[in-house]
Amino acid sequence: MTRRFHPSASFLEATRIAADSLRKNKLRSFLTLLGIILATTTLIAVTALIHGMNLYIADKVSNMGADGFRVVRMAWFGPWDPKKFFEMQKRNPQIKREEFEFVKEKATLLKEVGMMASRQARVSHKGQSVLGVDVEGVTDNIPAINNINVESGRSMAGEEVRRHARVAFIGSDIRTRFFPGVDPVGKTVEVEGNPYTVIGVAKTLGSVFGQSQDNFVMIPIESYFKTYGARNGIRLICKAMDQEHLMAAQDETRMLMRAFRQLRPGQDDNFSIFASEAFVSLWERLTSTIAGMAVGIVSVFMIVGGIVIMNIMLAVVTERTREIGIRKSLGARRRDILNQFLVESSFLAATGGLVGVILAWLAAVAVRNTTSVPMALPWSSVVLGVGLSAVVGLFFGIYPARQAAKLDPIEALRAEK
Repeated sequence: MTRRFHPSASFLEATRIAADSLRKNKLRSFLTLLGIILATTTLIAVTALIHGMNLYIADKVSNMGADGFRVVRMAWFGPWDPKKFFEMQKRNPQIKREEFEFVKEKATLLKEVGMMASRQARVSHKGQSVLGVDVEGVTDNIPAINNINVESGRSMAGEEVRRHARVAFIGSDIRTRFFPGVDPVGKTVEVEGNPYTVIGVAKTLGSVFGQSQDNFVMIPIESYFKTYGARNGIRLICKAMDQEHLMAAQDETRMLMRAFRQLRPGQDDNFSIFASEAFVSLWERLTSTIAGMAVGIVSVFMIVGGIVIMNIMLAVVTERTREIGIRKSLGARRRDILNQFLVESSFLAATGGLVGVILAWLAAVAVRNTTSVPMALPWSSVVLGVGLSAVVGLFFGIYPARQAAKLDPIEALRAEK
C-alpha cells in the first residue's frame, strides 16, 4: 500500500530538519540569517526607543496633565523660522501680573490658575554654594497644578505669598546637596544672599534627557518680584475644570488675554497658549520621521535577507534531490514536499528574527542603564519582529519549495548523492 504523510507529521519533520540544519551548519546559517537579524534588530530597537520616549514624554516632559495648559510670552513648535521668531520677539510683550489677576477673576472654565516666574541663580548654605539652580517664584497653587508632591514638611500657603514671606520649598537635589541625612525643614538657604527658611521638600521628579528636574527652589512670587522685579519671565499655569473642557478653557483664556490687550478681530495673538498635546504632536512628527527611516532600512535588510534565504533553500533542494525522490516514491504528495520547504524557510527566518529580538533587547537594556535615553520594549514589537521574519522566510521560500515539489521522482532518484 502506498504510504501517505500526515500534514502534522510533515510539519514536525520539516521543523526538525530545519533545526538540524541550523545546528550542523552554524556558520552558513548565521550568514544566511544575517540580513534578517539586522533588520529585526533595527526594527525592535527603533520601536523600543519610540515606545520608551512616548512613555517618557507622557510621564516626565509634560507635567501639565491632560487638563492643564500654559500661557507664555511665546512658544515655538514646528519647523524653525528665524524671521517669524524675531517678529514674535518684537510683537509679543511680557505677560504682566495684572493679566494674571484679570484671567483669575474673569475665567469660568478654569479650576486653577497660577502665576510663575523663574531664573537660574546661586543658592548657598553654610558656606557651600550651588550655581545654576532654578529659582522659581510661584503662587501657592503651583506645586499642585504641576503635580509636584510633598515628601516632607509642606508647600507654601497663600498668606505667605501675599506677605512676601521668606520661605522656600526645595527640590530633592538641594536637599541632597545641603542636608544629607538631615531634615531640612526649618533650616535656612540663601538665594543670591537672601535668606529663606525651608518649609518643605518635594518628592523626586527625576530627569528629562539627563537634565535633573529636582534642582529647584520655589519661593513666594511676591518675594521673587521684590528681589528680581515683575517685568520679565511671567507665565500663567492653568488647569481646566476637566479634560473635556480643556479646549473651551483655552479658548476662554485666549479671549480674556486678547480683551485685556485690546487686540482687534483679525489681529494675531501676541502671546502663546500650549497644552500637553503640543508636546505630543511635536513628538509624533519627530517619531514619524524616525519610523519612516527605520522602515526603509528594515525593508532593505529584509529583502537582502529574503534573497539569501531563497538562494540557500535552492541549494538545499539540490542537496536533497535524491531524498525528495525517495519521499515521493513512498507516497509523499507535491503538497507535502512544498509544505516541508516552506516550513523550513519560515523556521530559518523566524529564528533570525528571534535572534534579532534578543540582540535588540540586550541593546535596549544596555542603553537604558548606561545613558539617559529611555528604552521600553513592548511585547507587540517582539511578536511583530518574529512574525515579520517568518513571513519573509515564507515568501522567499515559495520558489525553492515549488522547485522541490515539481521534481520528477524517477529523475530525482537518479541524482547522485
